[in-house]
Amino acid sequence: MPVKLISSRDNSLFKSLKKLANSARERRKVSKALLDGVHLIVAYLERLGSPELLAIARSAQDKPEIRMLLARLPDVSLIVLSDALFQELAPVESPTGVLALVAVPELPLPQALQCVILLEAVQDPGNLGSILRSAAAAGVEAAYLSSGCADAWSPKVLRGGMGAHFALSIREGVDLVAAAQAFSGEVVAATLRGEASLFDADLSGAIAFVIGNEGAGVSQTLQQAATRCVRIPMPGAVESLNAAAAAAVCFFERVRQLQ
Repeated sequence: MPVKLISSRDNSLFKSLKKLANSARERRKVSKALLDGVHLIVAYLERLGSPELLAIARSAQDKPEIRMLLARLPDVSLIVLSDALFQELAPVESPTGVLALVAVPELPLPQALQCVILLEAVQDPGNLGSILRSAAAAGVEAAYLSSGCADAWSPKVLRGGMGAHFALSIREGVDLVAAAQAFSGEVVAATLRGEASLFDADLSGAIAFVIGNEGAGVSQTLQQAATRCVRIPMPGAVESLNAAAAAAVCFFERVRQLQ
């Protein structure tokens, strides 16, 4: 079946896709997101099913990896965009050539949560994507994001997560103090002035890790809701770790203890 080339910015479908690419409000309104690149689309396909639509750059139609993807999704609607229009949707300067429109999943929460992450006002999309990726790799089951966090389903966060979004239960706009108080295990906040070393803490039970804002750290209110505040030992000359690095250290110290 011939596929129509879209080359006009006035095309209604292009306009709707551009809104999704640029607006967190639009993504929340319609509960949809755009996935950039074959890897991310395949991760969604293998865990959650087919996307609603594929959009391909005109110059990328003959790329082997894209042709293989299309062969796996013969029944999915397909559009071809001029390279100029595709560039307007792509989240990076060097586009992969393929985007997928998907429904934002809300994976169910396990009945007895063993490991979750509470993220307070983590604003950098790269940091958030990296934290979600490390969380999924370490077996964290759920991520709770406060209202001050970057949009979890923005193209940059999705790219940084590398498929983590499809393995984690992600909840946005969460009252983290209430979530901490409701959690049945230990709530461990990583802070610069924690009373104990992370490496001395018993992390083998049900744990909710708390990671704060890149600049301000964990708020006093949330620290008070935690059952323990810990610090990551830093014998070098640097004062603090990037939020994503701190989260990864916490996750994998738990993995080490469990093994």
